[in-house]
Amino acid sequence: MLKDLVTKSRTFRRFYEDVTISTEELKELVELARYIPSTANSQALKFRLCNSPEETEKVFDTLGWAGALKDWDGPEKGERPSAYIIILCDLSLGKNKLYDDGIAAQTIMLGAAEKGYGGCILGNVQRNRLAEALNIDTARYSIDLVLALGKPKENVVLVPMKEDGDVRYYRDENQVHYVPKRNLEDLIV
Repeated sequence: MLKDLVTKSRTFRRFYEDVTISTEELKELVELARYIPSTANSQALKFRLCNSPEETEKVFDTLGWAGALKDWDGPEKGERPSAYIIILCDLSLGKNKLYDDGIAAQTIMLGAAEKGYGGCILGNVQRNRLAEALNIDTARYSIDLVLALGKPKENVVLVPMKEDGDVRYYRDENQVHYVPKRNLEDLIV
């Protein structure tokens, strides 16, 4: 059921780093994105796959991880993603494909959840450093999003939003990650 898959597809920030994701599995996830709707059918999105320890380290060093967790700088060694998919826009085919980025990212994350993986969609990226580290031609491609992927090593729990409307996620002393969600009635206008 789609609702179960969506609920299972949470934002994870800690992983079993030693559980690898093959290049073939990453290609299968990108294959899902190949079928998504595209603005003006431009199909301008391209994808850079990273799953070698050398490249994943380079990508990790360019990312910001959890703005609401002020005392946490991201996953420690051993808990880092084992793969990344970098969503690029081929500027020769179109620009400002933010809707396409979101549809592609969510589709890939749902596919990852179906395979037993989890991930984090990251927009807090030092794009110039990442482009230099991976030799991405920024005259041709914009770096739009980075999808961190791996076998989740944390428990993420959805909780009702409190009366004060605070949307910030938080962790308890056992490192269980809580994500407040608005009620359905609050979403309908």
